[in-house]
Amino acid sequence: MTAKTVKTGKSAKASGTHRGSGGWRASLTAGRVTMLVIAALTLVFIFENTQETKIRLLIPEVTMPLWAALLATGLIGALCGAYFCMGRRRR
Repeated sequence: MTAKTVKTGKSAKASGTHRGSGGWRASLTAGRVTMLVIAALTLVFIFENTQETKIRLLIPEVTMPLWAALLATGLIGALCGAYFCMGRRRR
């Protein structure tokens, strides 16, 4: 230990300098950038399709904006994917 560490009571680990100086740019991997681009394109596609459409939900038939149906389907898919990824990490 150095005299400076003893005086302040902080170590390099406690001050947060052990992670490197990359900051938020270091966390932008090619996979994350690709997923952000795909998510943005998906949202553009969803909100460009604003016309009303008929959707059959097992028995009833409902009329709703196509963007709402696409967004709901995307959210359900994302939740299912997150659920299965979480289960994989626990093993």
